[in-house]
Amino acid sequence: MKMTLLSGVALFMASTVAVAQQQFSTPEQATDALTQAISEQNEGAMGNLLGENWRNVLPPEGVDPEAVARFLRDWKVKHTTIVSGDTAHLIVGENAWQLPIPVVKTSNGWQFDMQQAADEILTREIGRNELAAIEALHAYVDAQQSYFALNQTYAAKIVSSKGKKDGLYWPVSPGEAPSPLGPAFSPPEPGAGYHGYRFKILPDRHGFAMVAWPVSYGQTGVMSFVVNQSDRVYETNLGSDTAQKAQALAAFSPDSAWQPVAP
Repeated sequence: MKMTLLSGVALFMASTVAVAQQQFSTPEQATDALTQAISEQNEGAMGNLLGENWRNVLPPEGVDPEAVARFLRDWKVKHTTIVSGDTAHLIVGENAWQLPIPVVKTSNGWQFDMQQAADEILTREIGRNELAAIEALHAYVDAQQSYFALNQTYAAKIVSSKGKKDGLYWPVSPGEAPSPLGPAFSPPEPGAGYHGYRFKILPDRHGFAMVAWPVSYGQTGVMSFVVNQSDRVYETNLGSDTAQKAQALAAFSPDSAWQPVAP
């Protein structure tokens, strides 16, 4: 289940007053109460369960009601609360999807921990973005191969010049064959990136190559990736200077710092 559920849950919360988080004698009572609040779209109950600042972790934008409905369907199919020491997690559905908002034991009982939830949500978001970047690099390789079949040369740019087909993507009219690469690499908002990543074609004397790096290091991604016509992706952590280092790459030449990504 995608984490759009988390922003979907935020749909149910308008404004809350400062109240203490609700405590429970068992973690199962807490997770049952959260599920009930979601199913009833009970704004007050959500604030009582998650605390007055929960919108900082689950922002209201990007609401996906279908994700919420999917969570509720999975909960009805199967659900359990797994306890490990003083921490518990709600698991739902046949695929055992884990809600990233843990329940923790305090001196007064069990309550939801939104700080741990924030860390877990960020970790999952980064993981999804990194997987999307890897898949995008594989798509780039396929697109270059398709472009070569049409033009007997590789494209030197991602987006074609206006009115031309000198890049991997160009807009098409209804009924016209699609360009080798879709429009996702050319976001409508400059600098927005694709799933939290930016991409740049690298010169390669053997064919073609590309580097991908996070739009915001540590927030939208951690690892940077490179690929060439072999379709083998390599990764490394370029650190806080990721953007500068990635954009400074002049060619595809991964050293020992770059490790192959498992297929």
